[in-house]
Amino acid sequence: MRQLRAFVAVYHTGSISAAAQALSLTQPAVTMLVRELEAKLGISLFDRSTRSIRRTDAAARAIGYAQRALAEMEGLSISMSELAGVHAGRVRVVATAAVAQAMLPPAMRRFLDRHPGVSLEIEEVGPAEFVTAMEASHIDFGVGTLEAPVPALRAEVLIRETLVAAALPSATFPGGGAMTWKQLGGLPMVTVRSGYGIRGSIEAAAREAGVQLRIEHEVSLLSTAVALAVNGLGVVVVPPSIVAQEAKLVTQRLMRPTIERVIGAHFRRDRSLSPAAASFLEVLKQTVRNG
Repeated sequence: MRQLRAFVAVYHTGSISAAAQALSLTQPAVTMLVRELEAKLGISLFDRSTRSIRRTDAAARAIGYAQRALAEMEGLSISMSELAGVHAGRVRVVATAAVAQAMLPPAMRRFLDRHPGVSLEIEEVGPAEFVTAMEASHIDFGVGTLEAPVPALRAEVLIRETLVAAALPSATFPGGGAMTWKQLGGLPMVTVRSGYGIRGSIEAAAREAGVQLRIEHEVSLLSTAVALAVNGLGVVVVPPSIVAQEAKLVTQRLMRPTIERVIGAHFRRDRSLSPAAASFLEVLKQTVRNG
């Protein structure tokens, strides 16, 4: 690239001394760079005399290529600087539907206010498709809960929560306190189907407490279960962050046993995050920490 710059400068100024001044180099340095380029190309670009330098036909043909190469390199440098400075780029995140609705919007708003030139795409999936979706080549990282470790993924914990029961306030469900799983067993429940997301934790807790749960409605998505609870169709068991924005619902901490649920950011071990993706992850962590 230094040789091309020297050639272009000499071509347009018609003088080694003028080119050296424009490039902030010495005349011998410019002469050496041009000669190195001529040696690589196997042809003379200038005819030299003691008093002048004249462009050859080869120089006239080469100048367009040289200028385009320099322009492409400058464009590459600008483009990479924009990505590194999070002024451009694209971030693609996959999340389970309930997490996408409850946790991501505030972080998205903060991130896009800071980086309006970045495209931010959120792909919502059901719990059963979460791991498969994260393995897609276009995804930067995933946000949600893994039911079991996945060797190809590494995780960074965003939030640890103890499951709560949530429902519309009533005499049997006043909210603001705590209840046991045995007490929960007497109330109608809405939950996800067996094999989906949080259901495994709910069933394990019920077995430990020796409780037969009264499940009235089963759905595929936790967000749908929450919507049913908002409409008075039963009690839903969730991490508290999932229902934090549901003003109509009150919660009770579940005890005997308490079940911890971890929501994390999950990454492919063989893939690094782009500057934009890393920046969004940092904003997401700050948003979760600040509530």
